[in-house]
Amino acid sequence: MIVKRLIYKILFLALLLTGCAEPSVYVAGWEDYGTGRMAKLWKNGIARRHFGGRQNDAVALGVFVSTNKEVYVVGYDLRPMRSIAKLWKNGVEQHLTIGNASSEANSVYVKNNNVYVAGRESNVAKLWINGAAQSLTDGTYSARALSVYVSSDNDVYVAGREQNEHKIDVAKLWKNGIGQSLTDGTFNASALSVHVSGNDVYVAGYEENELGNTVAMLWKNGKAQNLTDVIHYNSKANHVFVLNDDVYVAGYEYITTRRSIAKLWKNGIPQNLTDGATMSVAIAYSVYVTNKNVFVVGTEQNEEGIYVAKLWKNGIAKSLSGGERAAMAFSVFVK
Repeated sequence: MIVKRLIYKILFLALLLTGCAEPSVYVAGWEDYGTGRMAKLWKNGIARRHFGGRQNDAVALGVFVSTNKEVYVVGYDLRPMRSIAKLWKNGVEQHLTIGNASSEANSVYVKNNNVYVAGRESNVAKLWINGAAQSLTDGTYSARALSVYVSSDNDVYVAGREQNEHKIDVAKLWKNGIGQSLTDGTFNASALSVHVSGNDVYVAGYEENELGNTVAMLWKNGKAQNLTDVIHYNSKANHVFVLNDDVYVAGYEYITTRRSIAKLWKNGIPQNLTDGATMSVAIAYSVYVTNKNVFVVGTEQNEEGIYVAKLWKNGIAKSLSGGERAAMAFSVFVK
């Protein structure tokens, strides 16, 4: 009986410790080293990996951690005359193109051991599945694939944009390779992020207004919602994340022509992540929510005007870079 009670206590303690364990927070971005930008991966606030050489610019734009804890990072190297789309798996580099034309990898999603990467090669929006390229557009007009998400039904959604015959950017959503226009092509627009929850498809992005300013937008099943009523200054919705019935959107809003505030919208209600008190630019690029904790990453200028990579946890800011050199954080994933 004593032994059995001891076993129960040990199991209870182990369960308690597991429940209290802090999650691992992965952030992808870049930091300038004087001779060029270096792609970076931060884990729990500490720089863990560097991608690319100091003689060429390298940028990490997306991060995803699979169920077996493989870490995938996408971005590009900037070589003379062109950029090259890259995928790094646990730090090991993979070229997604042969480098004949400029290319970028903007977003990565992993499901059932399949790796999906959204990006572009030359003017064509691309989706790579396990390294094999699929063209989402025919190259007649310039296009970009900026975000990828795989639903529970294994449908593959890609958000981005494509120019029309008048060279106006149209916000686009592709489902299993079939494109849908989210805007009518009157004003420039782009879909920047897609997230699927149940039967609902959420897309974050922006559309210009008649004044030529971008306005933060959220589309739910193709129906548009304006996230801000400020029409005289630019705003954008950069990323959307849905948990249960709550919809989180990360982005920014300018309050003067030179000063912006990093924003988080929850169910359409805005929260300022920065106060905009100084003449600085602040942008939120990505959001991830788990266990009632809200993680947002982005960048904010310091007093010297240098961009600092930032992580906000429940609205409290932490600097990922020291502020001596420019740095930005573009994507967050919590495991």
